[in-house]
Amino acid sequence: MPLSPKNSKPTPAGAGLPEPALAAQALSQLLRPLARLMIDHGVQLPAMLELLKFALVEEAQDAYALEQKGSSDTRIALLTGVHRKDVRRLREAPHLEQAPSTMLPLAASVVARWISEPRFLNADQSPRLLARTPGRGNPGEPDFTTLVSEISRDVGARAVLDELVRLGVVERRDDGLVALLVSGFVPHDGRGESFYFLTANLADHLASSVHNLKPGRSEPLMLEQSAFAEGLTSYQAEQLHHLARRLWAKALQQFLQTAAVAEQRSAGSADASHRVRFGTYFYDTQQVQAAPPLDAGSAPSPAVGKIKK
Repeated sequence: MPLSPKNSKPTPAGAGLPEPALAAQALSQLLRPLARLMIDHGVQLPAMLELLKFALVEEAQDAYALEQKGSSDTRIALLTGVHRKDVRRLREAPHLEQAPSTMLPLAASVVARWISEPRFLNADQSPRLLARTPGRGNPGEPDFTTLVSEISRDVGARAVLDELVRLGVVERRDDGLVALLVSGFVPHDGRGESFYFLTANLADHLASSVHNLKPGRSEPLMLEQSAFAEGLTSYQAEQLHHLARRLWAKALQQFLQTAAVAEQRSAGSADASHRVRFGTYFYDTQQVQAAPPLDAGSAPSPAVGKIKK
């Protein structure tokens, strides 16, 4: 079960000179799932080109500005290849940013505390059933209203509960209790919420890889590794998927518990300006296998070159 080779061994700080050919080769593979996303959701090439230009201009302006000078249109055009007229137009355009619903971060934080705070967990570390309000539960037991109030007092617990029910994350029970249906914030409904998390998760994942390959990098490598297995049956792949979900649920709970303590300790600190994201993924697809080589001197047959099934 090998590690992916890209980060299997730590490397010294500083990744050397730019490698445009290798970067282009990597981009050609990274663009395939993006192309699938475009086709699935009706985003055509002209719109994608405009988004790419906008991203190049913004990144050049924000991350590659000269100290005390910023970035001129000419400098950005030289760095990115975007025409100077487009640079000027895009710098004046409104900032394109995906705006999540105001409820989404709060709802995710509520679920995170529910699965990590010991008061809201059973002895086996599974999420407890919570009474909707203090009056519906037993004295001294935690309830959903208290859980929400510990995250924010600006939004009522009823509104948060309605949103979590809409997304298929929790269930209202007839006995007045609320049940968490998932081991993390995984909306079963709500296309906008799913796109929001796709953006946040993949952007940070890709950013960690780009950081590690930055020419002249002086900062330490960020964690960005994976394990893979090949030649599996569909049943074996499904079993590994279940295992991955169990491992993630355990790691998620431990990480959130530690992160909650860190947030409490850093409250009010002048250096409390960092954010982190820790995630995982699982992907299963059929392998494309090459045809076996021909014996020396034999003539090609009509079957040579076909994909094995």
